[in-house]
Amino acid sequence: MKKIIVTAPVADAYKLRQAIGAAGGGKVGNYSFCSFSMRGVGRFLPDEGAHPAIGEVGRLEEVEEERIEVSCDDALVAKVVDAIHHTHPYEEPVIDIFSLASV
Repeated sequence: MKKIIVTAPVADAYKLRQAIGAAGGGKVGNYSFCSFSMRGVGRFLPDEGAHPAIGEVGRLEEVEEERIEVSCDDALVAKVVDAIHHTHPYEEPVIDIFSLASV
């Protein structure tokens, strides 16, 4: 099992959670579309050559974002990551993937 974590603008979080769930992320026993979210502020500076969905090149940006965490079977990681890339508004979404220990 893996833990997949991604942040997205608050306005896009619902559709991102739906895409992740539809791809099989967030399945826990007899439950599906399971996730945990918390809000925070994301900061980034679009460099030359970037095409930011929010903000502009050369200007530091702050965005209220939602951090979305889901568990995912190893076999579905690529499918879930693909769903994130196709749904996320950012050109370069940051996706963290961690292995989970069995207990």
